[in-house]
Amino acid sequence: MGELTTPQEIVAELRDGMTIGIGGWGSRRKPMALVREIYRSNLKDLTIVSCGGPDVGLLCTAGKVRKLIAPFVTMDSVALEPHFREARKARTIEFAEYDEGMFMFGLLAAAHRLPFMPTRAGLGSDVMTVNADLQTVTSPYEDGEELVAVPALTADVSLVHMDIADTRGNGRYLGADPYLDDLFAKAAARTFLSAEELTRPGELGGPPQALLVSRMHVTGVTETPGGAHFTSIGSGGQRDESFQRHYAKSAADPEAWKAFEDRFLSGDEATYQSEVHKWHEEQA
Repeated sequence: MGELTTPQEIVAELRDGMTIGIGGWGSRRKPMALVREIYRSNLKDLTIVSCGGPDVGLLCTAGKVRKLIAPFVTMDSVALEPHFREARKARTIEFAEYDEGMFMFGLLAAAHRLPFMPTRAGLGSDVMTVNADLQTVTSPYEDGEELVAVPALTADVSLVHMDIADTRGNGRYLGADPYLDDLFAKAAARTFLSAEELTRPGELGGPPQALLVSRMHVTGVTETPGGAHFTSIGSGGQRDESFQRHYAKSAADPEAWKAFEDRFLSGDEATYQSEVHKWHEEQA
């Protein structure tokens, strides 16, 4: 059962060289308050497993990432996350690019404590070429089919974000898509859950299928209002598009990024939320 904690205490549990799974999808329901806390930390040499978005970009530009395992790194309305693009061009990170199906099967293997999962996904594609370490296996049955053996994407820690959670660590999402957050939680030795809102046990409400993350997989839970910003959250699935454009535009210019960093990322999470509010007032 998860224990109540804070973003600072969660990041204090992380260590250099860890493999960290990050839930959400592109620029949707990312645990950005926890990512920003890592950004402000001294952590380094991390392996990140993610359906990547600004979480990956922020950690790349901060020099935290040694290796990335991902099917994509996008901000949806911005096709390619700009900081990730620069990291790839500069070859400052190692990148293992998987087909989306392969990525899911890698998480499934880790969730079931298997060394790999066989799948047809990736066969006949360049995924096998750019990931020369991937192996195939032959079915032991009459068909004798050759399949990709996707290795388990096991993480030391996973970070996921829910719309609402209870104080025991049960997490519920309100949007249309669960993404792969339940698998991230099961694939890690420890999972930390952040939520827009915390409630008492028994008060989550909603249909059973909306209870995505079980307390049995959660080490700690923390309340982070606005913690997914600027990624989308809630049943409406609205992301802060204007601020995302500001982020992307700033990322394209070193001086603009320095100004962005000084204003929004140099302080704590409360400062970030306050400055975002002021920025929107300035744009009105």
